[in-house]
Amino acid sequence: MSKLPPLSAQVCWAVSDGKIGMESQCIGLAKALGADPVVKRIHVRKPWRWLLPLWVPNPLASLGPEKDQLTPPWPDILIASGRQSVAVSIAVRRKSAGATVTIQIGKPSVDPSLFDAIVAPRHDRLRGSNVIETIGGMNRVTAARLAQAADRFGPCWSDLPRPLVAVMLGGDNRVYRMSARSGQKLGRQLADMARREGAGLLVTPSRRTAPEVLEAIRREIEGLPARIWDGTGENPYMGYLALADAAIVTADSVNMVSEAATAGKPVYVVELEGGSRKFRVFHEDLRRRRITRPFEGHLETWHYEPLRETERAAKELQRRLGARLGLEAASLD
Repeated sequence: MSKLPPLSAQVCWAVSDGKIGMESQCIGLAKALGADPVVKRIHVRKPWRWLLPLWVPNPLASLGPEKDQLTPPWPDILIASGRQSVAVSIAVRRKSAGATVTIQIGKPSVDPSLFDAIVAPRHDRLRGSNVIETIGGMNRVTAARLAQAADRFGPCWSDLPRPLVAVMLGGDNRVYRMSARSGQKLGRQLADMARREGAGLLVTPSRRTAPEVLEAIRREIEGLPARIWDGTGENPYMGYLALADAAIVTADSVNMVSEAATAGKPVYVVELEGGSRKFRVFHEDLRRRRITRPFEGHLETWHYEPLRETERAAKELQRRLGARLGLEAASLD
């Protein structure tokens, strides 16, 4: 095998359908490995997107023109996340004759041996010699990014009182429902907490937050020291994580809970209607580790070792695939 250039000089693709949570995991892992990823957003056309990955006859030809195409020269490393990426990741590995190191994030629902490595949360219950388990999802939260965000956004919210609480809202997904009624309940809890504790609120919706849910919360906290991001201008999300004394996160998002836990903040989880075994296992795991607590309208203080799952997964990948990635044994320590 010819000697590969350092990871920073290798071509790395971060492949997903463009959903923020999936793309962020790919980029976060790539950067933790020392690579500078080229982001590839794909869209698998109908009817191929409805088929199981191994049933798609020509995955690379199934990609719609409205997003990125995957064509040679093939990358040195491909990091992919999401159902749509599974078939194309397998195809690139085959087309490159195994030269591309393929790393799949999340349970791919196919034989794990079709990838060089899989990084999956333990609540996926995936087993295999090339599987690396993580607690929750990976992300782009690092000490350096938090410090930069604190410097950038600190002056914006200097008028808000302490404790400062970040409220990160999700919304409906395949197993959870977040209605205007649940938004109203959460808004009342936040308002009561802010008055009782003298707290400031930093509220951010996600793309899945329904307008009626956000409006219900807005009405309840009106007149209190709060900021609600309206979706315009620079996204303050990292600033919220950096500057808040605690985070309140809705239960529908593994990624947001994981990001808050990576920042090391006390994390409260807001229960919603619905759920599934996978989400239940995830939330029970973090409660057992004393990272999260259910949100019941009160603020407490506790400490834990922040999650560093992205860094840990990267180190394990380097250990297992060091030769394939062009790393010297001494650099893995």
